[in-house]
Amino acid sequence: MPWLQAHLEVEKSRAPLVELLFEQLGALSITLEDARDEPMLEPPPGAMPLWRDTRVTGLFEGATDADHLRARIDAALNLENSRNLSLEILEDQAWERAWLDHFQPMRFGRKLWICPTGREIDQPDATIIHLDPGLAFGTGTHPTTALCLEWIDGTDLQDKSVIDFGCGSGILAIAALKRGARQAIAVDHDPQALVATRSNARRNGVSERLTTLAADEFHPQETDVVLANILANVLIDLSALIRSLVSPGGQLLLSGVLQDQADQVIQAYAPDIGFEPPAVLEGWVRLQGLRA
Repeated sequence: MPWLQAHLEVEKSRAPLVELLFEQLGALSITLEDARDEPMLEPPPGAMPLWRDTRVTGLFEGATDADHLRARIDAALNLENSRNLSLEILEDQAWERAWLDHFQPMRFGRKLWICPTGREIDQPDATIIHLDPGLAFGTGTHPTTALCLEWIDGTDLQDKSVIDFGCGSGILAIAALKRGARQAIAVDHDPQALVATRSNARRNGVSERLTTLAADEFHPQETDVVLANILANVLIDLSALIRSLVSPGGQLLLSGVLQDQADQVIQAYAPDIGFEPPAVLEGWVRLQGLRA
């Protein structure tokens, strides 16, 4: 089966946003490279420099509708940023399996681990999520997902009800259930995300406590904890809906937000939600708060 590859050249400040967008649209792998043959000097320790003009490349399943993918990218980015999008067909290779060969167990917080199926962790009190990402976003490798998993590890979710809004691979809902949540609803507009979520829930033994719903099937309801790891513009556009899902005294966790977008997102959720200081990782922020 062939594969679809998308290339988009952007200036470096937009590259992290495009990287996250491609992951949320179902990219199996993403690479960033120099678009203009610009030399890169040795960076200082801890720095993650990008080229002034960066080419972001995402690999998608061959059955992906190219016109639909282009329309989704156009809707998320303005025309100036998306007009140089190029799509190409690649002949079949074991892309997903090759990626998984490099997917190593990862720890978030003190004892929450994400592992490829079949791998085990030598930590007696570990909470282990076995995950093969399939065709949907969310393996813990992106800073936004890592920030959310760290929060889940350090939060008392015992007997709580949870909504994972924009669930991707279902990793956040599954993590919440394995950390003691009573039940979870995973919502996404992408059918592939729901398939991956159900598969991952079965693999981790939590499918009986997890309900998956397409966005147009979801009927808003109040719940104890709402998780939303999606792009900032979507968080802002859907702020009224997402706010309404949090029960009084309930918790809200938002991610997918760049540092310079945080204030705008916070304003969209005020005054209903009182936020703690943001947590920051590699230029991305996690916003956690309580509903009054």
